[in-house]
Amino acid sequence: MQKKILFIGFILMMTGTLQLKAQYAKTDSTYKRWFVGSSLFVLVGNLVSTNSPDFVQLNFGYRITGKDVITLEPKTWKYAWPNGIHPFLNNSYGKPEEEFPGYVREYGLSVAYQRFLWKGLYAELNIMPTWQTFVNDKGKKIDNGFQVFNTYRVGYHIKLFKDRFFIQPSIAITHRAYHTTMPDGFKQLDDKWSKFVFGEPGFHFGFTF
Repeated sequence: MQKKILFIGFILMMTGTLQLKAQYAKTDSTYKRWFVGSSLFVLVGNLVSTNSPDFVQLNFGYRITGKDVITLEPKTWKYAWPNGIHPFLNNSYGKPEEEFPGYVREYGLSVAYQRFLWKGLYAELNIMPTWQTFVNDKGKKIDNGFQVFNTYRVGYHIKLFKDRFFIQPSIAITHRAYHTTMPDGFKQLDDKWSKFVFGEPGFHFGFTF
């Protein structure tokens, strides 16, 4: 229930900001081109007492033009349920019968391209190769793996404090485009779920310089 309330609140907040003007003008050469940031959901997710993802993410971005942005995002996290289960809208997420016999630790580096479409509205393609470590329920490493995890995102860029700070509420489709074969126990559970998750919320923030 708390996850659903958070998700609904996110949607209301996002729709309420669509009147703001946040796009960098195409002819404006005075805006700050570099930024660093992270994800608010990463920070909030690490506060949960059960199955904490131990998530770390840093975003390093550069505005090529007022409408084109490239970002590198090194990150690491762990999870004990299949990525195909929507963490907010599917009640199967967190159920014991869907839990892996251990967990997966991933280390990834995303390359993201944003294109501003209208005012602060943008579309993003995010491609992330990841190195996977599979750990059993006794805490012992049992296998390695590799995955390509894509995110197709639509969001809104909101400038704050004279463009020194920004936030980006968004909604996304995530896609596990490729992964190596998982070990027994993990594979059987993962195969039950789609390679796509629709409507996954995001909330990035950053500082410009």
